[in-house]
Amino acid sequence: MNGARDQALSLAWHALNRRERTEAELLRALAAKGVEPAVAADVVAELRESGYVDDASYARRFAADRRHLDGWGAERIERRLRTLGVEREHVAAALAERTAEEELSTAVALLERRFPVPPREPRDCERALGVLLRRGYELELAHDALRRYAADPAF
Repeated sequence: MNGARDQALSLAWHALNRRERTEAELLRALAAKGVEPAVAADVVAELRESGYVDDASYARRFAADRRHLDGWGAERIERRLRTLGVEREHVAAALAERTAEEELSTAVALLERRFPVPPREPRDCERALGVLLRRGYELELAHDALRRYAADPAF
């Protein structure tokens, strides 16, 4: 049993050396390598207790990165974190670190990058809304961002 555990720990470290992972991702990776579920759970628990696997901090960093690097909205971030197996309370805490005004500012900045001139025609407005919705912004927030961008006196 100890040999299996050592092998599982080695596989887990190998996976973590590539990039940070959630507990669920690590469990799936170990299962894919043929590690017994009980051994995998034991290894992941040890790594969690040692601080090498932390879903709460993963969720915070992931949310911040996706907002700043990719311009994602809260809905898309939440969907992706849930897909990665992060618990709801960790997702909610990561999303709560951002105010509605910050989310709106990020959406407006995305519109500014994608549409150098504020959309005026209905078709262009629909395209702009589609961009925001695909990035995971709520419909109401997307409308607010479009209104703010169109009203910007610099244009």
